[in-house]
Amino acid sequence: MAVATATFTGFRPEAIQFLVDLQANNDRAWFQPRKADYERLLKEPLEALCAALDEEFRVRKLPLRADPGRSPFRIYRDVRFSKDKSPYKTHVAASFGWAGDEVAGGDDEQAGRSHRDDVHGSGGYFHLQPGEIYVGGGVWHPETSWLTAFRQGLVSDYDRFRSIVEEPRFRKTFGTVGDDGESLKRVPPGYPADHPAADLLRLKNVTFGRRLADRDATSPNLPVVIAESFEIGTPLMRYLSAVG
Repeated sequence: MAVATATFTGFRPEAIQFLVDLQANNDRAWFQPRKADYERLLKEPLEALCAALDEEFRVRKLPLRADPGRSPFRIYRDVRFSKDKSPYKTHVAASFGWAGDEVAGGDDEQAGRSHRDDVHGSGGYFHLQPGEIYVGGGVWHPETSWLTAFRQGLVSDYDRFRSIVEEPRFRKTFGTVGDDGESLKRVPPGYPADHPAADLLRLKNVTFGRRLADRDATSPNLPVVIAESFEIGTPLMRYLSAVG
């Protein structure tokens, strides 16, 4: 069922303050009386942002799909296997799955993927947290078979990967690819330790991103800022989507 959304006008400063207060009061007794504030300040604007991004993706023919009903992550934490039983996340976020070049700009409702379908697949990501607002993408916590194929691709044709991540606009916008702090300490067995791509061979995640300012998040122009970032990151997401 489609989610009715308002026009995105930017997150209000009160939305960021709500997350600050939630971090200091992460329990149901505080959140439940303020759930309507959460929905008004964060949930509904995030859905509106996703709707605006879907239009941006179509206009720019970006092979990503944003869906206000599927792209946002829930505010509730899964605490079943965690020592930290805090019930709520202190950020809001959304993921934008790789839809494929053949449907870029099309109307295929089945083309897009959300994080609920494949959180480990190639795609884009937006994160809003006090002091940590960013947009990025890549592949996070992939299957071992994907990592093996990625590493083999680096060894066999490193120049192809380098041509993507060393492209001037990519480097200016994102710097280098990252690992979310989860790289192996050594090059995995079977790969030359002195390979020019040794640091990349140690990666367990392949991600990229850029920080945004509060003024970006509170601006109605945020969908454009995010879409422009994804446009620059699309060649890498395309490469990653073809691995395996």
